[in-house]
Amino acid sequence: MTPEICPHCGTEIPRRARACPECGADEATGWLETAGTEHLNLPEESFDYAAFTRREFGNPSSKPPGIAWYWWLTAVIVLAGMIVWLL
Repeated sequence: MTPEICPHCGTEIPRRARACPECGADEATGWLETAGTEHLNLPEESFDYAAFTRREFGNPSSKPPGIAWYWWLTAVIVLAGMIVWLL
């Protein structure tokens, strides 16, 4: 029988629910803390997100990439050409 309030996390459980919507505890597992999450391969609570992103994506560069010099030169030449054309 489903309890009205989860004995593990204290969340109100909807009528006819098969498991707690908050922590996943259910009748088959005895409303345990680890109920229903062992097979999900979730990271540990001590998971270091910053270390994960460094490992996966490398260290961020200290200087953000800017526009290359040749694009600035192209823009200046186009702008100068437009000014000459208007005069």
